[in-house]
Amino acid sequence: MSTERTAKTKAFGIEEGFPTYRLRQARYYELGMDIAGWAREHAQTYGRKLDLLDIGTWDGVTRKYIEAHPGHEHVRYHSVDIYPHGTNFVYKSHDWTFHNINLEGGLVGLASEAYDVVVCEQVLEHLHDVSLAIQDMFRVVRPGGRLILGVPTFPEGLHLIRKHVVPVTDRLFQVKKKRGHVQAWSKRTFIKTLRQNCPKMVIEKARGFRIISGGLLRPLEYQRWWWQVNRAVGRVVPSLCVEVQVIAHKPAKSVQPVQRRAA
Repeated sequence: MSTERTAKTKAFGIEEGFPTYRLRQARYYELGMDIAGWAREHAQTYGRKLDLLDIGTWDGVTRKYIEAHPGHEHVRYHSVDIYPHGTNFVYKSHDWTFHNINLEGGLVGLASEAYDVVVCEQVLEHLHDVSLAIQDMFRVVRPGGRLILGVPTFPEGLHLIRKHVVPVTDRLFQVKKKRGHVQAWSKRTFIKTLRQNCPKMVIEKARGFRIISGGLLRPLEYQRWWWQVNRAVGRVVPSLCVEVQVIAHKPAKSVQPVQRRAA
């Protein structure tokens, strides 16, 4: 595929320089559509904007995809990152509330039950200990609020090879390049990790993206049908995909009926 063609195309009509249906960006298209829809419903129900906490903001890619869908105008953006390129690197940086926090130590300084939606996409696999991060993400979500948590995954069983065998072979062959991913999950073990750390978290669904992508198959990412095939497999059998996105929520607090005294 020519570089000229790539330079003239946008992933899902949003990000320049990528194939039209780049599978690595499909996760953002889905969460963008969901969040914009939730924001529209939230504004109608509560009469205020939806507070979104985007953890691992990078260049603001999540916001770019939210803005492609109706309802995006009802979102207020909050960010957590270590900002290696500075906050000006973030899309529409003037319109965010920034928090410089290393997620490895949790969400120190953020108020509990302060956000309607928390997104943490492709971050947890970089942490040596995910327990505090997961617990704190659940802590800062408002009752009834949602979490979107995405990580790379392996088919059941293969995650054990990545977790236990690959580090050994790296040492034996003196691989100098340090791997950025220090966690390895299957869909099942990732959901198990979430439930172990937050027993009250309600898992709504898990969806997968990318059966396989790039390389010789890269030209297919200009074809809508190839994205639709991956999308369908990801919904029906997410465990076969190389990344999974879990959507969960914090149960709403029950409202006690007002006790009326007898006249």
